[in-house]
Amino acid sequence: MLILGRREVEELLDLDALVDSLAVAMSDLSAGRASVPRRNFAMAGTAGLLAAMPAYLPTQNVLAAKLVLVFPGNLSKGLETHQAVVAVFDPATGVPVALMDGAAITAIRTAAGSALATRLCAREAATVLAILGTGVQARSHARAIPRVRHVTEIVVAGRTPEKVAAFAAQVGARVAPTYAEAVGAADIICCCTNATEPVVRAEWLRPGVHVNSVGFTKGPELDPSVFAHALVVVESRAAAIGEFPNGAVDITAAVNQRLLQLADIREVGELVRGPGGSRTSEDQVTVYRSVGVAAQDAAAAGLVLAAARVRGAGSEVRL
Repeated sequence: MLILGRREVEELLDLDALVDSLAVAMSDLSAGRASVPRRNFAMAGTAGLLAAMPAYLPTQNVLAAKLVLVFPGNLSKGLETHQAVVAVFDPATGVPVALMDGAAITAIRTAAGSALATRLCAREAATVLAILGTGVQARSHARAIPRVRHVTEIVVAGRTPEKVAAFAAQVGARVAPTYAEAVGAADIICCCTNATEPVVRAEWLRPGVHVNSVGFTKGPELDPSVFAHALVVVESRAAAIGEFPNGAVDITAAVNQRLLQLADIREVGELVRGPGGSRTSEDQVTVYRSVGVAAQDAAAAGLVLAAARVRGAGSEVRL
């Protein structure tokens, strides 16, 4: 079995190739070709949770499973809240072939998913990017979104001024004093928070803005009104609807409040397969609400494993 650590995963996973690979994986998922069951959870008391996320992608011929742990209290211990490993198996025999760091895969594939949604939905002329949050996903999105749109300015906002200032300096961004100001300035918004209440409200949005929301939160990251008149896109309708820790509480609230019809929600894979289905005008608001699906992890792991074999990276061990 090949063992790959975080630094190796980060070096091997090509972001542009991943965006293209996710397009294929999402298309297979929406077409019913991929095998991606809903994730299962085990709660570790009140400390955190362990989720199992297996997937098989027929086009890429990848069979993999991610074990991801979310422990919010890690912040006070100087540890990342998300921990993960990804196991890859031979799809013909089931033999384990690789075990790799999953935290890096989660960070990169989530941002790549937002980049794909941005490529499909955002206006071609979009240039101002707002990032809400200052953590791992904020950094990943600052790197990913400029790969698909010509970003000339980044605006950042968050809860802790010191962290916001440090993050802004890191990515060459302008600091906004409030979420509302950052949102109001942007053509593309990336919400990467642990919010317990909305960080984006409908009245703050400019016409034609595209919103990516990736926060794994117990509270709504987006106010349900944001979905009311927008083109709403998800990885999977089945995965998006439900109460925490399954689904997105904000999009579920919008459906329950009849602000959004389930039938009107589009899947990324449906937009990839086209034609049509994306924005209908320059003024239309588009929203990508991500909860993360195992198809994305499998696509990323397949690229990492292929690159590792070419470069001779990683360490071989016998089980």
